[in-house]
Amino acid sequence: MPVSNLREGSAGERRRHPSAVTRCLYAGLFAAALAAAPALAQRTVLKPGTNMFTPDQDVQIGAQNAAQVEQQYEVVHDPQITAYLNRLGQSLAVKAPGPKFNYTFKLVNDKAINAFALPGGYLFVNRGLIEAADNEAQLAGVMGHEIGHAALRHGTNQATKAAYTQQALGIVGALVGGMGNSATQLVTQLGMSFGPQSILLKFSRDAERQADLVGTQILYDNGYDPRAMAQFFEKLGAETKGGRPPEFFSTHPNPENRSVKVTDEINRLGGLPPNARTDSAEFRRIKAMVAALPQPSGAKGGAATASKGGKPAAPATQMQAFDGKLMQMQFPQNWKAYGGEDAELGGVTFAPEGGVVQGSDGKGALAYGMIVGVYQAADQRGNRLPLEQALDQFVRATQQSNPKLKVDNRKQKVTIDGQPGLVVNFENTSPSVGRELGRMVAVGHAQGLLYFVSVAPQADFEAYDHALKAALGSVKFRR
Repeated sequence: MPVSNLREGSAGERRRHPSAVTRCLYAGLFAAALAAAPALAQRTVLKPGTNMFTPDQDVQIGAQNAAQVEQQYEVVHDPQITAYLNRLGQSLAVKAPGPKFNYTFKLVNDKAINAFALPGGYLFVNRGLIEAADNEAQLAGVMGHEIGHAALRHGTNQATKAAYTQQALGIVGALVGGMGNSATQLVTQLGMSFGPQSILLKFSRDAERQADLVGTQILYDNGYDPRAMAQFFEKLGAETKGGRPPEFFSTHPNPENRSVKVTDEINRLGGLPPNARTDSAEFRRIKAMVAALPQPSGAKGGAATASKGGKPAAPATQMQAFDGKLMQMQFPQNWKAYGGEDAELGGVTFAPEGGVVQGSDGKGALAYGMIVGVYQAADQRGNRLPLEQALDQFVRATQQSNPKLKVDNRKQKVTIDGQPGLVVNFENTSPSVGRELGRMVAVGHAQGLLYFVSVAPQADFEAYDHALKAALGSVKFRR
């Protein structure tokens, strides 16, 4: 046999039978893989709940509500602070489960210790949170917690559960947007509130537990001390014992045994990561910059919330046009249309400057103005209801989200652009001053129950009722 063939055969043997060195190398790699496996294999896998919305609709809903946050709250646009929040937030979001949303992070000039996440990855952090955090890991932990809410789509999951509870799966019509914009229309009707304080942020304790676990995993995967988030929540609880709890707990119910469950998750991940980070010089610099910001000014222009007791100007007698896909109408010259200015969105709120006020709970609510929308009431089989029964179902749905609402069920007949309608009056506790009066006008339409709801404090209701009547008298349905 030729020598060359012998050499070729020897090489083949070497390929089939690794050397001792190679065997040791393989063994080392295998052992390392086994050591690393528990961090991935044993971590809690969290499954999003039932959701009738798509991730793209999450983004649509989040964008609409984020625009309202910009109008209602004093958002800080300092380029250094914004850049820091987004660098930190983006690095955290890369490790998040679920859809790969384009996460954005903005600072709100509010001393309350809080943060909130809208569907689709729109996150807002109060300056009070940064000022209260002892280090970057604590801030990252709360941001990771909020990312968890968006990643697991808790906001639209809550809206889905509310829709099922109210048997409102037929609410897909849109006042001016048609079927393509049913997502924003549905949450507008379910939340029955103006701005971000709606069903989208009313999380359960189980949702909070899930967000805690996602936040823990995100901290771990980014090399932070994963205990930081639970430590921050414990700090808040200890500082407020016997007193008023921080705003964070009013919007994020505190799950039981929070620290124990976080510790259990850290153990599943393999224990504390080596050389876990807690702080950075950049965090300390940004924290100092935040502390030096001007004090919150309160009400902001446009759709901003006014302080409790504030009063906007009376409705102007001069009118301006609203041109939607289902109808045209006039509304007072000194009001603005929110949620429908591009004639593409479902629910539209018409309000003057200062018409949205901040109530005693710190949330924004419509106190002066009008809401217009479409509600498709249906029976248990999904069949469309006649006008009177549809109005009754709409009233019940409204009372579920407004428990102090008292409705006079005596209905009056009305005609809007030749179409028969019904009117009911109601009273409520005003978010601004005392007793609030209102009027619901409902008209049958091909898209569903078209409703016009006007509200104002009792002392000012006559002027706002006159504005409602003028608007109704100008309605022209598209046929």
